[in-house]
Amino acid sequence: MLVPALTAAGVATVAAGVASYAAACPTSQLFGSTIIAGSNPNQLALTFDDGPNDPETQLLLDVLARQKVRATFFVVGRYVRQRPQTLRAIAAAGHLIGNHTETHPNLFLCSSARIREELIRCNTAIEDAIGAPVSFMRCPFGYRRPATLRIALSLGLAPVMWNVTAYDWQQGITAAQILSNIQRGIARNTIRFRGSNILLHDGSHRAFGTNRRATVEAVRLLLEQQSSNTETRFVTPQVWA
Repeated sequence: MLVPALTAAGVATVAAGVASYAAACPTSQLFGSTIIAGSNPNQLALTFDDGPNDPETQLLLDVLARQKVRATFFVVGRYVRQRPQTLRAIAAAGHLIGNHTETHPNLFLCSSARIREELIRCNTAIEDAIGAPVSFMRCPFGYRRPATLRIALSLGLAPVMWNVTAYDWQQGITAAQILSNIQRGIARNTIRFRGSNILLHDGSHRAFGTNRRATVEAVRLLLEQQSSNTETRFVTPQVWA
């Protein structure tokens, strides 16, 4: 009986590993289709999570405006209610706005009812602020399960993940380190003939007012570097939908 028991344990371990990969890996499609990036390595998407946030979101808008670059902001509903004027500024500048839930929970651990409530409340906050519907969402931490994606799609929200991680949430990280993380990710995707969907943060789920100046500076440096590359095109996930 020992061998069958060990075999069962091994199968369970493998199954748990596959489930963890499907739930957490940003590029996994095992739990359902998500938007990541296209096949043109010259297409770069700047995506910012966890805002709106003072004053970093406005500083980013200024940086983006100087280079005439359009980005995507996945916003948290409770922060939208605190700063609806900032969301209106994002929309007025022509950037794409997406749903990042009401309170930023781990949706893998939430009931279906809670998932739906989180997405609906964030949708409502966004639509009340800018008077326009929302078509895209991003799961907090990237965690999802099949029900998460089904509920999002039932609400007309296309799930968006990423394939470049800037790690700008790490304590004490510098603008140079953030930029290096982005550059390595872009280089990796270029070799694979993929566009780059870059995960950044203009805020934090932990607290409103989190300092993200290093992110702002890294974005400024990236845009200045890319401005000399005539083939680079900054896009939003809409082009890959």
